[in-house]
Amino acid sequence: MGCAFCGIASGDVPARVLAGTRLSVSFLDASPLARGHALVIPRAHRRLIQDLGPEECADLFWLVRETASRLEALSGSALVAVHNGPGAGQEVPHEHVHLVPRAAGDGAGPIHSMFRAPAEADLDGVLGLVGKEPLP
Repeated sequence: MGCAFCGIASGDVPARVLAGTRLSVSFLDASPLARGHALVIPRAHRRLIQDLGPEECADLFWLVRETASRLEALSGSALVAVHNGPGAGQEVPHEHVHLVPRAAGDGAGPIHSMFRAPAEADLDGVLGLVGKEPLP
């Protein structure tokens, strides 16, 4: 079986599409966590955010911005989330950005509430591994 998100992007799988560009499409999540939960995906199959080319990345996040603006009418706030890889909770191996309208008292806390305890700070160690070189 092929990728469901590729099917939505091509129009072969029905979806409630909110908006689209040549490179990206946004649509309502079929299993919403909140009223108005939407996804924004690249039309091309890309597994991780770092697999996107510069133009695809710019287009995807422009559509995230535009979709978030539309969803603002529902609650005024939205969680913008990317689960980048299976270890981060990515369930569909096609890059996607969740936009989940949020409201005070909805039961979902801030990002820090997702983890049992804070990680060891080791900021200098991480900086040494990841690097601080200028980006191209």
